[in-house]
Amino acid sequence: MQKVISRRKKTIRDIDVRDKRVLVRADFNVPLDENGAIEDDTRIRASLPTIRYLCERDARVILCSHLDRPKGVVVERLRLALVANRLSVLLDRPVAALQDCIGPEVESAVAGMSGGDVVLLENLRFHPEERTDDPAFAEDLARLADIYVNDAFGASHRAHASIAGVPEHLPAVAGLLLAKEVETFTRILQDPERPFAAVIGGAKVSDKLEVLENIISRVDLLIIGGGMAATFLASRGYGTGRSHVETDSLDDVRGISATATERGVRLLLPRDVVVAESLEAGTRARVVPAAEIPDDRIIADIGPAAASEFCRELGDCRTVVWNGPMGVFEIPEFAEGTRRIAATLATLHGTTVVGGGSTADAVTRFGLADRMTHVSTGGGAALTMLAGKPLPGVEALEDTEEP
Repeated sequence: MQKVISRRKKTIRDIDVRDKRVLVRADFNVPLDENGAIEDDTRIRASLPTIRYLCERDARVILCSHLDRPKGVVVERLRLALVANRLSVLLDRPVAALQDCIGPEVESAVAGMSGGDVVLLENLRFHPEERTDDPAFAEDLARLADIYVNDAFGASHRAHASIAGVPEHLPAVAGLLLAKEVETFTRILQDPERPFAAVIGGAKVSDKLEVLENIISRVDLLIIGGGMAATFLASRGYGTGRSHVETDSLDDVRGISATATERGVRLLLPRDVVVAESLEAGTRARVVPAAEIPDDRIIADIGPAAASEFCRELGDCRTVVWNGPMGVFEIPEFAEGTRRIAATLATLHGTTVVGGGSTADAVTRFGLADRMTHVSTGGGAALTMLAGKPLPGVEALEDTEEP
């Protein structure tokens, strides 16, 4: 069994930040609409406690982040000025957007800061050296500050320069968001209140295989939905129509099922599914038993009987972690399974943790995010933690002296 991170990392509460220059790696990788405007500012809002904590102590706050994947070149629509503008409103104080993230002009701007000032460096990924963890680029970033704070949980599974490189040059601690994320996932994996259930969905088993292999020995109930259910159904001899089956993962899936049986873990697959000719809005859809999927149809959602069973079983649980939707929830015809799971967790008397990415988008879309115990800001990072693997961005931070 793999181990999750257990050492506690220092946070901004463990060090003196007063009057210091503090480089904060935030995650402002927000979705943009077709006009280039911010579509959802959840990640910006999630960074506010750390920024406010630093400002209240007269730190000079130097924020840095990436936005999308500009591939090492300047892309005008991916400049971070729009994030700085939104931050200014949310913080009720000016946030200056700089035109680069390293270099003499940036250093000059930082040198002119006073206590409580906030600046936002330009998109880190305009420099290819960010993604290659270039030592010189990391050193240039570190030169701007006295202390480094990682508050970018959503990027901490990447060994990039601003994540893993800068901590080699500065005292490095966690921000309040990062600390909360790591503590939440560590706690539910190490010491959950039981019964403990995992709801795992999404398109591909291969994306979640390490998660499944890690949590199958920790949970009491494992529920499988989404497109990946096709591979599980195929592993048991079911026909799955035109649904994508990952044949390379069939043996792995059988192994997970065998482990569940050995350990007395209940593993639930959908007993019925919504099928359609294509995964597009307006397509004719119907409900069929999982054992009777037509050859010319694709699984698009779990069926009502499956949703009822899943929700009934989850109702008795005290801890639930959910990663991956039950269907193509972006399309109304295929959203009901995901909506019912979200609605059940919203009323659960226990701990409910939503593992970021599309699952976080779903609970937000259904207006239920604030009724979950914790909605993660990081999809890939959440998966890494659920798989019991260390995050480079967390490993690079200083440990507390406590055991």
